[in-house]
Amino acid sequence: MLISVVVPIYNEAPIISELHRRLTSALRSLPDAYELVFVNDGSADASPDMLRALVVSDSHARLINLSRNFGHQIAITAGMDHARGDAVVVIDADLQDPPEMIPELVAKWREGYDVVYAVREKRVGESVFKRATAAAFYRLITRITNVDIPVDTGDFRLMSRRAVEALKKVRERHRFIRGLVAWLGFKQTGVRFVRQERYAGSTKYPLKKMLKFAFDGITSFSFMPLQMATYLGFFVSVVSFLGILYVVYLRIFTQETIIGWASLMAAILFLGGVQLITLGIIGEYIGRIYDEAKARPLYFTQEVLGFEREVTSG
Repeated sequence: MLISVVVPIYNEAPIISELHRRLTSALRSLPDAYELVFVNDGSADASPDMLRALVVSDSHARLINLSRNFGHQIAITAGMDHARGDAVVVIDADLQDPPEMIPELVAKWREGYDVVYAVREKRVGESVFKRATAAAFYRLITRITNVDIPVDTGDFRLMSRRAVEALKKVRERHRFIRGLVAWLGFKQTGVRFVRQERYAGSTKYPLKKMLKFAFDGITSFSFMPLQMATYLGFFVSVVSFLGILYVVYLRIFTQETIIGWASLMAAILFLGGVQLITLGIIGEYIGRIYDEAKARPLYFTQEVLGFEREVTSG
């Protein structure tokens, strides 16, 4: 059997040597042949040169240099497109997901599972805010989608060849891979682990990217934002209608009148805000339709190294 390990890389020069050492150690404990598929996602540091050196020194190493930074999920996609393994493991480069777990994922795959995902039992070294927002996001997306996406999981997982081939047919641009894998179906199971602190460097997912990633996940699998806009529109309409009835009642049956511009401006600003929010939500979905309609390739490669060599074990 051949085990492929796909590793997206973006400005991870301080980690690459230790990452390679631990991946090699974990995979040598298996009786299978293996390959390490590094995907350089437009790094601006020494990562590309270090990865080229690995391809020269290690016959198991492969390198895909993307033409620019296309993003984490696209880098994973590029790696899976090129990986040749009977099983393909996806793992991030920061060593928060321990490579030593790979044999455990492989053991579950041998039991007949097509997807073995790693469940984060504990997150070491992360802020309370990060843990709380991550937990809330996973539970929210589970509730508002019709896809059973496992909670507290990332992209660290193993997929069988038939699951990989199925995923390769899904070419949507705003990718949420952990959701797409759940959507595929097949026989899936989880393995629990403790997520470690980042080995070196800084996170490549600041708050802005996290919010975008979360919104991509929600809009990829749920119409709930559009439904909420509809519900909000109905609510505002009912409140406005009741307000009109109240004004008419005061005008006809009493001597009171509502005076002043403050209440009028408050009503106008409230209605305008609701309309802009609704248009913004609709615009997000239309923008995604526009991206899909252009049908551009997901990525371009600048160079591909090491894939011409035979795969070996040990």
